[in-house]
Amino acid sequence: MPQPIRLKDHEKDARLVRRRVVVGGIAVLLLTCVLVARMYYLQVIQYDHHTTLAENNRIHVQPIPPTRGLIFDRNGVIIADNRPSFSLTLTRERAGDWQQALDVIVEVLELTADDRALFERRMRQGRRPFEPVPVLFELSEEQIARIAVNQFRLPGVEVSAQLVRHYPQKERFAHSVGYVGRINEKELKELDPTDYAGTHHIGKTGIERFYEELLHGQVGYEEVETNARGRVLRVLKRTDPTPGMDLTLSLDVRLQEAAEKALAGRRGALVAIEPASGDVLAMVSLPSFDPNPFVTGIGFQAYAELRDSIDRPLYNRVLRGLYPPGSTIKPMVAVAGLDAGVITPQTRVFDPGYYQLPGHSHKYRNWNRSGDGSVNMEFAIMRSNDTYFYDLARKMGVDRMHEYMTRFGLGQKVALDMFEETAGLMPSREWKRARYRQAWYPGETLILGIGQGYMQTTPLQLAQATSLMATRGKWIRPHLLKTAEGQTPQQLMADGAMEGVETPPDILLRDDKFWDYGRQGMEAVMHGPRGTAAKVGATAVYRIAGKSGTAQVVAIKQGEKYDRSKVHERHRDHALFVAFAPAEAPKIAVAVMVENGESGSGVAAPVVKQVMDAWLLGPDGQLKPEYRPPVPVTEEASAQQ
Repeated sequence: MPQPIRLKDHEKDARLVRRRVVVGGIAVLLLTCVLVARMYYLQVIQYDHHTTLAENNRIHVQPIPPTRGLIFDRNGVIIADNRPSFSLTLTRERAGDWQQALDVIVEVLELTADDRALFERRMRQGRRPFEPVPVLFELSEEQIARIAVNQFRLPGVEVSAQLVRHYPQKERFAHSVGYVGRINEKELKELDPTDYAGTHHIGKTGIERFYEELLHGQVGYEEVETNARGRVLRVLKRTDPTPGMDLTLSLDVRLQEAAEKALAGRRGALVAIEPASGDVLAMVSLPSFDPNPFVTGIGFQAYAELRDSIDRPLYNRVLRGLYPPGSTIKPMVAVAGLDAGVITPQTRVFDPGYYQLPGHSHKYRNWNRSGDGSVNMEFAIMRSNDTYFYDLARKMGVDRMHEYMTRFGLGQKVALDMFEETAGLMPSREWKRARYRQAWYPGETLILGIGQGYMQTTPLQLAQATSLMATRGKWIRPHLLKTAEGQTPQQLMADGAMEGVETPPDILLRDDKFWDYGRQGMEAVMHGPRGTAAKVGATAVYRIAGKSGTAQVVAIKQGEKYDRSKVHERHRDHALFVAFAPAEAPKIAVAVMVENGESGSGVAAPVVKQVMDAWLLGPDGQLKPEYRPPVPVTEEASAQQ
């Protein structure tokens, strides 16, 4: 039976549609009200807040790093400058996956896995948000072109131009001027984030580190408008940075070159000081290294070669090298003995070739095994007679020895602006008791009198002690800075621009003639008939006061004689020599140490002579007019006037 056909109820459908339209209209109205309310809240109530956010997204404050101050030698020759360079920077926040960006950089520029590891290490170092991190320096034109072609694959990566520190003299001043390097995480935590905003390098060693505050300058800022991709559209406001101060050092490039030539590639150290001012004229530590790779980041392999080299090119022998001073301190010991009243210039000691303490069989040998017979003070200095100074040391005792040698700067830091300096060691009873829990033995006092035993000094300390002999005890700390835009180190300390150290008191003796006796002995070393360096002194056109020294590297058993053929080259004695000239009116004091050079008078003395000639002599081979001693006025000439 067929089913009945249902008829459509149009009225019912119309009512349903009307209800739905009403419900939908109400929903739309409610949503519109919510949207309007939200828009009102954001645009009216939160207007100031969101306007600020929008401005911050559009306008950025970018730091402008200051230009680092230049460094010159005393004659205006550039030692450290700033060279334009193109660098590749990566901003992590704009790069997204920065690890992938590094992979693309390595692929595009065809770099090595070591380069990739170096880039990652730089990216992981501490940094400020949205700060571009330089990952590769000194880009070539080809590398810049490759980056430009692949820019679409490298979000957050940019090529930027910046000034990079450059050392045109390379190895010559690596140990004195030092170098700058990238700021590490430890330094980033200690530095003022405002002062170093936008700066990626800081002084690491030498003058670059000691005078960092003067060289760095003050950061500047600029407000820039950027698009959604972070690219700068225009500069709205700019505050220029203040460049760092230019420094003029007391060093002389020409004298430094002469000193390196005199050392002839041998391992050693040399310091030349102007006694009257404390200016360090030359400061050489060989072998040295090129500091330029350290500025942009030296490679692992290159650094390993420097670090592991048996010749230790990274080691600053002038400031950190500790060596027994040997006989170079004998003039100072003699002056101390005179002032202490234990000897006079005429005091004589018989030398059979050795010295024995009363009641002891041990023989303390003189370098001249046959002995010099009866010797006085001047002869003892001239011949470097050990027996005389064994006896003098016993008479003085370790306590007075320590007191006087400390006044000469031994066992303490002597420089004004060389923070890397090591204090050395001037031993005493208290030091040995604290260090070894042992008493001080009389024999240790004897060898202290000839600069051996526990005593350890740096070449700079020996140069300062020699300078004190030249100035008759006038204390002036050696320094590398001559002026900073017209201001001397002393003025900078007085103005609070740099921290200084107190200068020790002058060495005041009971009788000023004691200095003359010590200096006469040093002159006899160079010009006396039996002086240990008489051959070198005979070639000089001016008077030199000097003293040779030999520092043992390995001890020799009692009764044995030094045989160089049986000693490894690096176990042979160090050769030392100290001197000042002209002897009448000293203008330069020099200390030199040649590692394993064996003979102070035969190896080190000629080096000192060459350096003094380079400083004192003119093109005609004679003393420069400013260094010539005044001509004494005769009675006849005085009467004519």
